[in-house]
Amino acid sequence: METYEKVIHVPDYPPKEKHPTIFKAFDELASGKTMQIVNDHDPRPLLYQFMMERPEQFTWEYLEEGPEIWKVAISKK
Repeated sequence: METYEKVIHVPDYPPKEKHPTIFKAFDELASGKTMQIVNDHDPRPLLYQFMMERPEQFTWEYLEEGPEIWKVAISKK
């Protein structure tokens, strides 16, 4: 079982803090480490933002895909 450096339960944050909180956590990860986000909807817009702002720096793996909960492992290359 994978251990995560951080687990962010996204619905706990106000809308304007969600993505900045996730990017801050990602930026603090050491290379090769993984964090997990837990959300109440598909975080695909976040994936696109990662592709634009952190190209070639991450891997994205869906661990659970709804319908109630989405879990994603985001690793720093």
